This record gives sequence, C-alpha cells and structure tokens, in this order.
Amino acid sequence: MLIRTIFSGFGGQGVLSMGYTVANTAMLEGKYVTYLPSYGVEVRGGTANCTVVVSDEEIASPVASDPEFVVVMNQPSFFRFQSILQSGGLICVNSSIVDTSCARGDIEVVVVPTSELAEKLGTIKVANMIMMGAFIKASNIVSFDFLMKHMAEILGEGKAKLTKVNREALQLGFDYVKE
Repeated sequence: MLIRTIFSGFGGQGVLSMGYTVANTAMLEGKYVTYLPSYGVEVRGGTANCTVVVSDEEIASPVASDPEFVVVMNQPSFFRFQSILQSGGLICVNSSIVDTSCARGDIEVVVVPTSELAEKLGTIKVANMIMMGAFIKASNIVSFDFLMKHMAEILGEGKAKLTKVNREALQLGFDYVKE
C-alpha cells in the first residue's frame, strides 16, 4: 500500500496542520510516512500545501505527482490540484468557498461545507479539523478511532487545551460523510 495525498488551501486555513496530523497518526500506527510542506513567503493568506505519503514499506520519494487523494480548502487549490489527481481519485472540497461545478468527471468529489459546520461549533478555526474528519472517513487513510484516542499526543502539548473542540470538529466532519 502506498497512498499519496495533497492538502492545499490558503495559509492560515490549517492545511499544513491537517497533513502533519495525518502523517503523525499514520506514523504512530506503525506506517512509513513522508510529510513535505510547501508555502509561499507570504504564508497567511498565500497558497500553502503539503504532500503526505503513507505506506506499509519504505518510501522512495515524498513527491506526489499522481495522488490518490486531494483535500482543498480554496478555489485556486481546486483548479490546481484536481488536474493532477489520478483518474478514479477522490477530492475533498470545502464547499463553503469552492465551486465544484467544473470538476472532472473521472474523479469522486466529496463536498463538505466546513465554514457552516465550524460555525455550529462556535469557531471557524476548526474548519480544518472538520475537513480532516471527513477526509479520514472518505479515505480510511488512518484509523479515526486511533486519532481520537491519541489526539493530545498527536497534536502536541501546545494544542492540549483545544482537544475537546478538535474532537467535536473531527466527529462532525466524520459523521458528515455518508458511507
């Protein structure tokens, strides 16, 4: 198994955090992982993305030129990365700000209104966690139960006070995606 994923959006939307969290979860589950962030000098407000590769064997290259999965939080990322998603691949989209009417016909599109769902929890800052919950359900790249159980360890001490709201956000996103 070798799974390549690209997470992308504006700097400040938590796309690098999503990739880092998925990578850490996979690593703690005993898988081989690479995490390759990429962002412009402007960071917040500019384009940011990261590539996460998860495998049962050692990984030769962290580059994902033909990813199985793409997660996009903004329109420019949708246009850029749907074009490199492999045929039959899955793209998770923040439908609060992304128009998917021009999506390719050979990919699966999962739309998640992350902003509206985050408002239900009282803070837009958890939109990325909602999307990550939806992505984990749609992709099964890591164990959702493992992430929920080890969230404080995976996110680190600095985010410990946000564990409760992050769990709620992950669960909301996970539950949003239908089987």
